[in-house]
Amino acid sequence: MAEITPEERAAMAVEALKKEYPDAICSLVYTDPFQLLVATRLAAQCTDARVNMVTPALFEKFPTAKACAQADVEQVEELIKSCGLYKTKARDIVQMSKQITECFNGVVPDTIENLTTLSGIGRKTANLVVGDIYGKPAVVVDTHCIRITSRLGFHNIKDAKKIEFILRDVLEPTESNDFCHRLVLHGRAVCTARNPKCGQCCMREFCEFALGDTDNTTNND
Repeated sequence: MAEITPEERAAMAVEALKKEYPDAICSLVYTDPFQLLVATRLAAQCTDARVNMVTPALFEKFPTAKACAQADVEQVEELIKSCGLYKTKARDIVQMSKQITECFNGVVPDTIENLTTLSGIGRKTANLVVGDIYGKPAVVVDTHCIRITSRLGFHNIKDAKKIEFILRDVLEPTESNDFCHRLVLHGRAVCTARNPKCGQCCMREFCEFALGDTDNTTNND
């Protein structure tokens, strides 16, 4: 196919994924900004399904940042133990709750700069919160995003922050947040880490990986 610009490729990817996955929603269950922040921290190296099993009891006991700030770390550990890395996560959750209470009057910040000052919160989580909660342009760079955007041809690196800004430059700001949610769905269903189903992919006509791997494209139809 004719040479296309990164911006054109991004627009094509947005439209293809939008048709394939019309409902672009976060799979974590939450009712307010604090719950999403905590759930996302718990989701590190853990499935969203497992997090959704753990959070109801956690939020029943500690429904707000103020309540969680007063918790003993050991109490939180017991409630989240099945999520993995629970000692570090419990410590971060209590500490971030104290920071939100003391530094932000109990309100989860609405900027990436402020969110990343919280214990255990990196740019991926911060982008998710500002995008899903506050409706600002966001690029959530998780493993699915890194893998799929590399295969599409946007980059050949692993640095999440650099990838975030590469994608910010080519995506329409109003589409970026939903685009990242759809990448997760696509990464689970089609563009898997091993044996991606290129023949079934809605982006195969402009994906560098699919176009360069004719065997893969043919055999997965």
